Amino acid sequence: MTLDTNFDLCVIGSGPAGMIMTMEYMEKHPESRVLMVEFGFTGQPKQNSLDDSIDIKVPGNHHEPYNCTNKGLGGTSLTWGGRCVMYDEIDFLKRPSINNNCTWDLDFFEEVKPFVPKATKFFECGDPVFDLKKIPKFEDTHIAEDFTEGIVTDSRIERWSMPTRFGKRYGETLEQLPNLKILLGYEARDFGNLDENGKVSSLKIRSVENKGYDEVKAKNFVIAAGGQESTRLLLRNTHLFDRLKRVPQALGKFYQCHLFGKIASIIFNGDPKKTDFGFLRNADGTYIRRRMQFKTSYLKKNDLLNTAFWLDNPFYYDPKHKNGSMSFMYLTMLIPFLAKKLAPPAITHTITKGKKIGIQKHLLNLAKDFPGSFITPARIFYKRYLIARKLPGIFLFSPTNKYALYFQSEQLPIAENRMELSPENDRLVINYGFTDKDVDSIIKTHKALDKHLRDTGCGKLEYWHKEEDLGKVIKQISKDGVHQIGTTRIAESPEDGVVDRNLRVHGTDNVYVCSSSVFPTSGQANPTFFLGACAVRLANHI
Repeated sequence: MTLDTNFDLCVIGSGPAGMIMTMEYMEKHPESRVLMVEFGFTGQPKQNSLDDSIDIKVPGNHHEPYNCTNKGLGGTSLTWGGRCVMYDEIDFLKRPSINNNCTWDLDFFEEVKPFVPKATKFFECGDPVFDLKKIPKFEDTHIAEDFTEGIVTDSRIERWSMPTRFGKRYGETLEQLPNLKILLGYEARDFGNLDENGKVSSLKIRSVENKGYDEVKAKNFVIAAGGQESTRLLLRNTHLFDRLKRVPQALGKFYQCHLFGKIASIIFNGDPKKTDFGFLRNADGTYIRRRMQFKTSYLKKNDLLNTAFWLDNPFYYDPKHKNGSMSFMYLTMLIPFLAKKLAPPAITHTITKGKKIGIQKHLLNLAKDFPGSFITPARIFYKRYLIARKLPGIFLFSPTNKYALYFQSEQLPIAENRMELSPENDRLVINYGFTDKDVDSIIKTHKALDKHLRDTGCGKLEYWHKEEDLGKVIKQISKDGVHQIGTTRIAESPEDGVVDRNLRVHGTDNVYVCSSSVFPTSGQANPTFFLGACAVRLANHI
């Protein structure tokens, strides 16, 4: 293959960040010549050299590589659920709870906000509003009867994307761009040397199939290969930092994901029919859902990590729920070929938890709830898989007004959680775990929510485990690796981070990173949507 063209921009990776970055840039500069390099390709084998060369040191806390990323046009959006969540003000503040280890600021948050409306258009998740108080239809509503705001709010929402498969949704759009060339089946390997102005002019790429090398020339490079591979590429190309005193110490460090799971039920006192247990729909048909969160002032005052809560179903695998529909869904997910078609591995794991128990009792639930145990899943299947605006998830009404309470919590950024190359530089080694402070904050936020519900007469929490066992249980049930945050973090100087506030790699003039790995804090939010807004901002900056 010969690439004689000197491209204006080379984008490495074709996930949501890479696609949004490319489409926005070419909309502003249709005459520019852009190259997109993607490792995956049509007809690729199940195994690949990148995932095969990742070592997870504590697999109990971190999903295996093949469950964390996808290769090919659209990247990890192939198994993305579509949840779009905004970061919060607290995530940009220096605070003792994260050892003041916050290297971005509120000014950066404000700089990204103007690009949120364009991001919602790419994600097709509705209006750029993430607070129900600003939506007339829902401004005076609450999650349950008698809910009263105080230290906790129930108006923050998640939006749900329609094009959860970016390759399928935008592939044709990209192909029709006359000045865009897409190279599938190529791995970005080695950047050329910096010139006296800190510019890189070339990148060596390697064919995934025949291992042959080619060279790409471009005026600007954007690394949008996901948290793991963006970090690996910089670790392999430390000569990009030759103009600095040393390679940034933060490179590969401060790896964060989220802690999440269920340790309690929430029981409301009011009318069960007035509880918003599932999805709300905007006038345009988009799905939204409430999240309960603590206010910034309370988190700061009490030194707590940012945590979100929402209502959920009981564990599917436990037949004690006595719900025929849930038993049907659980049994379906135990059938490997069906589970693979219906949900990504990480989602399947949240349903089965790797357990195969109580089969006879599940079958009894099916029989007792017949025909509802089959009719309800059939209706859900239609809404979830057979229409354009798909039902994002499954939440079942509780006539007793009792729901499992799902939590998703920020993780403390610590240097010990890191990605690094093996001594031979051929493998990416991931060290990842949870700290006692991560766990302690989750327990404290549950207690604070329980107290607020009781004090206002709205309800209460009911724990599933003894108090002395909660910490151990949280560490056992929390498992991530999908939300890859922190390893190329933003900071004003290379002493504190890897990229500057414009996502440019410190020490270079034309190499950028567009990945959630640039986020210094994880917050409570799933990172994909905010990364999309950052991608729009970066395209306009370049």
